[in-house]
Amino acid sequence: MNDSPDCPLVGVAATYMPRLSEISFEPGLVAAVDQHAAAVCDALVPAQRGPRARTVRREELADYVLGFTDWLTEVEWTEPAGHDFATLRLTAVCWLIREHDLLAA
Repeated sequence: MNDSPDCPLVGVAATYMPRLSEISFEPGLVAAVDQHAAAVCDALVPAQRGPRARTVRREELADYVLGFTDWLTEVEWTEPAGHDFATLRLTAVCWLIREHDLLAA
């Protein structure tokens, strides 16, 4: 799944991964992405697994991304020039992809 062009993580990474370097000098944006990443992790990792079990699984994150991007399509979201909730959330997904090495072969 990780190297499949149909994997939603591949498309999100291709589009939003460059934003990680764009925000690296903006402490407020770094904090916002961190908060979004934590929210995504909370959605993926049930509380009963415990705080140490914050492993993000590729399949779970891909399912999350599918649901999120479906919602964006439903609300007819268009990417703004700056940073809104959706771009921060998708950038946070890229941070999780990178930190958990989810696209590694």
